[in-house]
Amino acid sequence: MYTFSKKLKLFSFALMIFGAIGLTYGFLSAPSTVEEAKAMVADAHGAGHGDSHGETTHHEADAHHNEAGHDSSHDEHLLHQLQNKPWAALYVAALFFMMIALGALAFYAIQRAAQAGWSPVLYRVMEGVTGYLFPGTVIVFVLLVLSGLHLNHLFVWMDPEVVAHDELIQGKVGYLNVPFLLIRAVIYIAGWNLYRYLSRKYSLAQDAVKGISFHKKNFRISAGFLVFFIYTESMMSWDWIMSVDPHWFSTLFGWYVFASMFVSGITAIALITIYLKSKGYLEKVNDNHIHDLAKFMFAISVFWTYLWFSQFMLIWYSNIPEEVTYFVTRIEDYNLPFFGMLVMNFIFPLLILMNSDYKRVNWFVVMAGIVILLGHYVDVYNMIMPATVGDQWSFGVSEIGGLLFFTGLFIYVVFNTLTKAPLEASGDPFIGESERFVY
Repeated sequence: MYTFSKKLKLFSFALMIFGAIGLTYGFLSAPSTVEEAKAMVADAHGAGHGDSHGETTHHEADAHHNEAGHDSSHDEHLLHQLQNKPWAALYVAALFFMMIALGALAFYAIQRAAQAGWSPVLYRVMEGVTGYLFPGTVIVFVLLVLSGLHLNHLFVWMDPEVVAHDELIQGKVGYLNVPFLLIRAVIYIAGWNLYRYLSRKYSLAQDAVKGISFHKKNFRISAGFLVFFIYTESMMSWDWIMSVDPHWFSTLFGWYVFASMFVSGITAIALITIYLKSKGYLEKVNDNHIHDLAKFMFAISVFWTYLWFSQFMLIWYSNIPEEVTYFVTRIEDYNLPFFGMLVMNFIFPLLILMNSDYKRVNWFVVMAGIVILLGHYVDVYNMIMPATVGDQWSFGVSEIGGLLFFTGLFIYVVFNTLTKAPLEASGDPFIGESERFVY
């Protein structure tokens, strides 16, 4: 049995405390009036920051024709952007860690449905990572409810004044409305967590019985879950991520978000496996298992890049105004995170993990894994921030606070879950094959 070391527990609590302090500071320092917002921007520019307020990402000012009206709507838009900063930082971090758990759950379900022979020695680690799914999804749901109650302006389509002046959003009101959004969210979250609960239950029950009845049940529900998952994951990505930019859409977006969460989940499994090995656990996990996890990290990083390029190239090449605005905003205002993410998520893993021997060297895999996880955090940041805070972005106290808080919470929940059951799925019919696995 795994025991959660005091050091690691204290570390996770320290991260949560510092993170909470950072987030609280972010909320307290957000402006409450237009005058405060303008003063904050003036101070920032005085300190030498870029100036490009001409573009409003949500086009709220489109309906205002006279100059004074345009100015006042622009000022209010600026206020909303600055008020959104701590909310957006919280939302990005909450989404990212929820997506790690969901990506790991999809990977686990694929192993079960494929009846994979190499991976059963890693099942308990996968179940540990997916332990974060319930708190992670509940936090995101609460943030969606708070957005629906107009405590922030993350989703511009939730603002009746904006919708009244925006024909494009008016055409989407049948789908983009708060009650329907929350009903859909409940369906996704309930389905994912139900599968996680049942598969974990059957996995533990299989250890205690002779025969493979629970293994068969797990196989059946995993195959069914994957069908449910691929639909709900796509819809979740439209609802929770793409709809912050309600004028823009991409038919590839569900796959793109899936690739991001899938590689993040696999990377988390690899890092936790290597950590547990270093502490003397998981004796039956060998270099071949680590090699295979690193192989998936490499392959899905390439897959993610293929999807990124497909989406970018088609929109750039067709040059349709309502589509291209998404990338114009990011290239003009988010140049460093937008292209930096490409280096972190593609070029770095490509160079480090292409060599088969390097995939067996733990510290290489850890180094690549940390960069991949940070790169996909930046990916989520790039998806949410341009539409919510526009050109007022920075990587400040709120963003660091959100990242620290959810890192601490993730570590605590995952390692606490690992203490609840033996680290070896001893009853799995493929466990012998997994122990002898050689690549």
